[in-house]
Order: sequence, then C-alpha cells, then structure tokens
Amino acid sequence: MTSRFADGLAVDSDLVGAAERAVNQALSRLSGQADLVCFFVCGDDPDDVARAGERAMRMAPDAHVIGCSATGVIGGDTGVELTPSVSAWAATLEGAELTTFALETLTAEDRFVVVGLPERSPDDHVAILLADPYSFPADAFVERSMDVLGDLPLVGGLANGVQGRGSVRLFADGEMYTEGAIGVLISGSVNVTTVVSQGCRPIGPNMVVTRAEENLLLELAGQPALSRLEDIVTDLDEDDRELVAAGLQIGLAMDEYAERHERGDFLIRGVIGIDPEREAVAIGDIVEIGRTVRFQVRDAATADEDLYDMLDAHRQELGRVDGALLFSCNGRGSAMFGTADHDPLALRDTLGPIGVAGFFAAGEVGPVGGHNHVHGFTASVLVFSSAGGE
Repeated sequence: MTSRFADGLAVDSDLVGAAERAVNQALSRLSGQADLVCFFVCGDDPDDVARAGERAMRMAPDAHVIGCSATGVIGGDTGVELTPSVSAWAATLEGAELTTFALETLTAEDRFVVVGLPERSPDDHVAILLADPYSFPADAFVERSMDVLGDLPLVGGLANGVQGRGSVRLFADGEMYTEGAIGVLISGSVNVTTVVSQGCRPIGPNMVVTRAEENLLLELAGQPALSRLEDIVTDLDEDDRELVAAGLQIGLAMDEYAERHERGDFLIRGVIGIDPEREAVAIGDIVEIGRTVRFQVRDAATADEDLYDMLDAHRQELGRVDGALLFSCNGRGSAMFGTADHDPLALRDTLGPIGVAGFFAAGEVGPVGGHNHVHGFTASVLVFSSAGGE
C-alpha cells in the first residue's frame, strides 16, 4: 500500500547498508515523489554515522533531506535503543514550500547571535529543528524564538551520539555538520499540528508565587515554599511519596486567565533542590511573582495515559491523519515503560497505520501554550493531516 507519508527502519551494524534499506523502504512506499525525507542514525562510530548520513542524502537527490545522529531511532511502531540502526521518513507534500537551513552561533561581547535563520513569510506553518546540544544554545534559542520568529512553532529534538560530546552529526541537503543546528521550514498548502505530551500528573493545589528570586521559590500563596511542599507530601499516599522522591516536578501555568488549571495546562520543569535555611524550593526555570504553579509527579502509568489522551483528542479534532514525526525523550522508552516501542505504538494505536519515524532525543522541542520550549521526558509530535479530515 502506498501513501503520502511512509517510514523505513533497518537494524544493522553496517550503517551504510542500513541507511540504504531504511530510506529505500520509505521511498518505495510513497504514492508520489518525495518532497521531504528525514532520517535518524544510531551508531557507535561517528565516522560510520557520517557515511550513513551521506548515503541517505544521496538516495533522494530531488527531495529536501534532513537528519541527525541519535542514541536510538524510531520507525513505524518500533523503537531501537543503543543499537546500530537507521530510521527514515518520506513525505509527498504537494503545495508545500520547504526551506532547509543550518544555524551557527557567533558570540558578540557577552551574548550570542544565531545566524542562518530563514526568511519568514505569512504562510509559514512550522519549523523542524535538530540541534547539537553541546555546541548550540538550544534552550536559550528556543525560549527566545518568538523574538525573531514570531509565533512560528518549533518541533524537533536535541541530537546526540553514542560517544556523547563530539559525536553528534547533523545533515541537511547534502551537507554534514558537526555542530550547530539544522532544520526545515514548512510553508504553503499543508496541514500540520503539534502534540506535546509531558506525561505528568498534578499533586496538591494550584498556588500563586508570592516571593521568588531567580529560580528560587520563596513563598507560595503567602507561605514558605518548602512548608507548602511538605504539607502536600504529607497528604500523599505511599506510592505518590515514592514518585516525589524519585523526581519531583513543578508545572508553570501557561494561561493565568484560565478558569481552571488541569493536566496539560502547565509547562513542566524539574524541582532541582531545596534550601532549608530559606525554606525555599529551587526549580529548573525562572518564575515571576504572580505566576500560578502546581507540583507534579511522573510515572509510566501517568505518561502513558497523558500521551494516549492527547493523541485521542487530537485525532478526533483533525479527522484523518496521514503521517507524523516523533521526538521522544531518551529517558522514556525502555527506561520508563520497559519497552522502546511504547511511544510509536501509541501513535499507531490512536492515529492509525500512518508513516511514523523519529528518534530518542536528549531534549524535545515543542510548543506549550503557544510558546516554544525545550522539554525533558516528553514526547513531541508533528502531525500531518488531510484538509477537513478528508
């Protein structure tokens, strides 16, 4: 059966051969000519990864092609972790305009400047971003992206390599990069939407930040932040206390004017420590006074429920879905669910037998509450659908 979106996956220590098979699988299942090809390579040797990426790019000379190295890849309903493998995804996007780009960072005095951004146009829909976290200031760039890109959604992930720093490889339209970021801007006649599943469950009440310094929460709802947290934990059952001990999170409300703040209405950030002397709680973000927050926990059951609920709601809203790119945290997969297949299977279960590919990322990029962020332990999905659910 052919489609406008197709995927391929090959597991083989011969990465060049795996790249050939994965890309060929994806291309051969398309109903038309490929306009965009994305591929992801997991391999022990960065040079082998580079050769595989170069081979993948040559296999689709008439398409725009992007890709990156990773510690695990996703193809179809299968995830592969820390094993030599290549996944590929091909799309026929009639009416779309595609612009690939490569970003690099220049330092000017005490700040950085990112160069290489594509020119914006009114019919831009989304940009896929793949970045080297060791050389590119992804967090700062993504958080401030509205300053230069307006309301353009960014979806993607932070690439990695099995050998860590220095082993990341990025690919875009025939060129390979060992640092920076690459991506593709998608414009024109195409239907794309995003799903970002942060996989957390609220505990305790919503509280307003009444005193804070940088990333230190000093008071919540007029009381010392640590006292508030201790009261919440005291009221939890034993299972939830274990989840708190394993890694407490906090949600920052994205819409202060909402009548209610429930799961999915928060940007999730980690609780990174406490200061007993000041009765303060340190979190992984800077929070302004007046912001509504709520503590959160995360486990496999919650992450599973959250992803399925969000995808089900998305499917009902969109009608027919044709393809998707999936950027899943490398802390999910077998580490969280006991299987590397969980997230791609969730997409197939809810969205249908669509073309799916992606990789296990060192950080996931996606919009929450209309703002782009870099996330952790998240599944960020770019969904392609037919107009009007046709």
